[in-house]
Amino acid sequence: MADQYQYNANEEKIVKDSHTKEIDLINRDPKQINEDVVKVEFEDVIAEPDGTHSMDGVWKLSYTTFTVSKYWCYRILSAIFGIPVALLWGFLFACISFCHIWAVVPCIKSCLIESQCVSRIYSLCIQTFCDPFFEALGKIFSSVRVALRKEA
Repeated sequence: MADQYQYNANEEKIVKDSHTKEIDLINRDPKQINEDVVKVEFEDVIAEPDGTHSMDGVWKLSYTTFTVSKYWCYRILSAIFGIPVALLWGFLFACISFCHIWAVVPCIKSCLIESQCVSRIYSLCIQTFCDPFFEALGKIFSSVRVALRKEA
């Protein structure tokens, strides 16, 4: 649930709110969900093949420009839009959770209950009409013998 309960030596209940838990400021992707997606370095984007090289100073300055601009652009964008976007994602996932809990699961349960009723009626019809028919066919053809001869 939302709260976790812990007990100390005196058996007093200590409530720890999960909304204010400590977050890791060093490892910010502990489940590595963005490991392959947004980990882009200069060498992943810009490369000069053999025989087509720019001047060494241009190459070094391009590397520095790319790295620093990517770093500061990300920091500025996350400072401006990070909290509003986090608010939107929180709202979206809250809506998804609400719909799933209050609409999807009850609808699936309702369909399962209805399909069980239809399944019982279908099973009864099969047992009543088809089973005797196929049993009779089985008895009719049970005396048929097939012999396979190989002619040379």
